[in-house]
Amino acid sequence: MFQSFETTASPGQGPARLAALRDVMEREGLDGVIVPRADAHQGEYVAPRDDRLAWLTGFTGSAGWCVALRDRAAVFVDSRYRVQVRAQVAEVFEPVDWPETSLGDWIAGALPAGTVGFDPWLLTVEQKRALEGKLGAITLRAVENPVDRIWEDQPAPPMGKIFAQPEALAGEPHGAKIDRLAASLEGAAAAVLTLPDSIAWLLNIRGSDIPRNPVPHAFALLHADARVTLFVAEAKLADLGDHLGGRVTVAPPEQLLETLAALEGQVRIDPASCPVALAEALADPVEGPDPCLLPKARKTAAELEGARAAHLRDGAAMVRFLAWLDDQPPGSLTEIDVVRRLEAERRATNALRDISFETIAGAGPNGAIVHYRVTEETDRRVAEGELLLVDSGGQYVDGTTDITRTVAIGDPGPEEAAAFTRVLKGMIAVSRLRFPKGLTGRDIDPFARAALWEAGLDYGHGTGHGVGAYLSVHEGPARIARSGTVALEPGMILSNEPGFYREGAFGIRIENLIAVEDAPALQDQTVARMLRFETLTWVPIDTRLVVPALMTGAERDWLNAYHAEVEARIGPLVEGSARDWLSRACQAI
Repeated sequence: MFQSFETTASPGQGPARLAALRDVMEREGLDGVIVPRADAHQGEYVAPRDDRLAWLTGFTGSAGWCVALRDRAAVFVDSRYRVQVRAQVAEVFEPVDWPETSLGDWIAGALPAGTVGFDPWLLTVEQKRALEGKLGAITLRAVENPVDRIWEDQPAPPMGKIFAQPEALAGEPHGAKIDRLAASLEGAAAAVLTLPDSIAWLLNIRGSDIPRNPVPHAFALLHADARVTLFVAEAKLADLGDHLGGRVTVAPPEQLLETLAALEGQVRIDPASCPVALAEALADPVEGPDPCLLPKARKTAAELEGARAAHLRDGAAMVRFLAWLDDQPPGSLTEIDVVRRLEAERRATNALRDISFETIAGAGPNGAIVHYRVTEETDRRVAEGELLLVDSGGQYVDGTTDITRTVAIGDPGPEEAAAFTRVLKGMIAVSRLRFPKGLTGRDIDPFARAALWEAGLDYGHGTGHGVGAYLSVHEGPARIARSGTVALEPGMILSNEPGFYREGAFGIRIENLIAVEDAPALQDQTVARMLRFETLTWVPIDTRLVVPALMTGAERDWLNAYHAEVEARIGPLVEGSARDWLSRACQAI
């Protein structure tokens, strides 16, 4: 299953492609062009056809922007990708720390006046508004996508087949979802849906248009009278039968703009995910959140039960992989060997639909690249004395998994062990937490960092992201992060993944998935309702990297109880050498 996706993203081709883009700018009378990593649906992940940022610049991260001016060009990336971007882009592109430096501020500083082009399908209403607030005398002009005009071998649009997600796994028929959400539109005649996972969740369908994410490319209108118009290529529905039912009308995507223009009454758009092209087609748009976001994040009892089952299956595959890894002599494996073996163990479950993202296997300094993805060019041996960071997951019909384990290869150094223990303390702090209803991810995030802060350390990414139910492995709107402003609610599945990264040396991340649940009331509790986290991931944590003296008694008790539960749950699912390894790995400290 291992693949290299570097065929069209090459730093060496960057100068020629940038020169061709500037030729288009010259013909169009543009002083600059904005190239986001986005598609018309505005989800996090894009199909190969829409990966314009990678094709132009060589940068393959999952978030970023390029701004090309006539004499300068910059690639904007957040803290996850600052090591990666320097290795991937040609010198004609200058890396810029984003969001610390916004696109608008950078453009305004580099271009006192002029016209900057953008594709109105790739910029959201919110993004355009933020840019206009910064640009002063600079004009934004909607244009036909300039990258598409120079990308001669651009892949075709994806045409993956759509299939039904069984109601037994979804926990609610899609007709009931339509009724419930239509009643929530607060006077609007309809709501525009663009996010692939929102549409998939609402209609209890799944697709295959995005690598590793079982979602279809489509647009939809949710009408206040509990009807849905689904704009999708008819060929994608060939295997769906009569699943959609009479209240869902199918229309070709080419009719979307004219349908929007003909709508009467207020039409709700989410400015965070609605492209400018769709908003400008409406006579009376009104802004509000995508109505699917919060209901989708609150998993049903069936979805939670499916997640538990998927994590046991996935945990057994991880244990078989870790047992194999521990049996290999240091230096005998490369990162690609690691990826192939782990993906083979997941396939051996005979239940894997796909991996949930490209497996991260970073040895030594590559582990410090937060979203590192090994290629034939970057592949390195897993050497004695190094740390190996493995972040991976699976897509199963009953759940989506995401787990990170950092493993000692040989004897770890004292700096690595101390940092690992502090990261573990943060993960345990979140796992043990009880908190009042109404707190947000921003309130929870400091608990994961406190032990690192005590030593003057930190990490640049968020502590946790939402996770879908056989949907996208990154799901909004809830997250555990400084930017997490959505209150956590029962049923939400999140990751718990603090880390630490020493550039050029090693990376550490420990990740379990957790689900928000009600906490039993305490005898003297004065808070009306408290919540806690249910652990979903059951895989040993490498205790060879733990410094017991740095841990409190309560933290050691949690770790020992966790490992006892791992052995109890996963032990019956593995056998032979993997079972023996599991017993050793779960010994109390």
